[in-house]
Amino acid sequence: MIVTVASGKGGTGKTTVATSLALALVDEHPVFIDCDVEAANAHLFLSPEIRESREVGIPIPEVNPDLCTACGRCAEVCAFHAIVVVGKEVMVFPQLCHGCGSCTRQCPEGAIHEVSHLQGVMQHGRAGGIRFSQGILKVGEPMAVPLIHALKSWDVPDDEAWVIRDSPPGTACPVVETMVGSDVVLLVTEPTPFGLHDLRLAAELAKILDLPAAVVINRDGVGDAGVEQFCEKEGIPVLMRIPLSREIGESLARGIPLVKAEPGYLPAFQELAGKLARMAGSGRMGEGAEA
Repeated sequence: MIVTVASGKGGTGKTTVATSLALALVDEHPVFIDCDVEAANAHLFLSPEIRESREVGIPIPEVNPDLCTACGRCAEVCAFHAIVVVGKEVMVFPQLCHGCGSCTRQCPEGAIHEVSHLQGVMQHGRAGGIRFSQGILKVGEPMAVPLIHALKSWDVPDDEAWVIRDSPPGTACPVVETMVGSDVVLLVTEPTPFGLHDLRLAAELAKILDLPAAVVINRDGVGDAGVEQFCEKEGIPVLMRIPLSREIGESLARGIPLVKAEPGYLPAFQELAGKLARMAGSGRMGEGAEA
């Protein structure tokens, strides 16, 4: 059972919900994967003991000038313009390279070989009964997708286990990669015009990927009714509401998870897990769950 906790915008409380869901399922030894590799912060709430690290890189081309004839074939086949021929010189731009290997395979002179370009690090450990993994993207690296892809494949449990993926915010490629392969998407939003705008985008992405989606409204009680009206119109169930609370905010600022700061939320998150499991079983957006 794979749940991706996502949000159209940052700062909605996505990690708050994801970590609380994991803690509510601790007796089932869930897997928690922090896929927000550009700003991983779930460790601040779960305090895992990191036991293993592994570097992740992609293969990028390196040109042997003694063999290269500057024919330009490599530049022709590169869909990402990561390799360019200027006169007799071949220039490689690692920041644009996706590691597809087309230039290496297509070079008629065999003048190109691949070298590994470090993108980031994966870390694995335990937070009590939770199996914890996170990725840390190297500063300045423009592409998070290869690191997220490797992270998802690193600690693969059996089909019966709970896997909770804490997604990056937004709807760009890293979010798509995080959602792919999930059973259900839990969208965390806030009842404001900005929250509604980005919720629309995230819900549309889940729909395109044919994934059932549900919503948690955080900071409930502020803003307007736009989010509620949108969810009702689109048939997306609102499974939980977390009110705007100074006490909750202060606890989170100190790194205390919601279900530990407010133990009354523990059964609510366990109930949330049951609703998500029924949604995943139905295979359709919203069916099998009740707000």
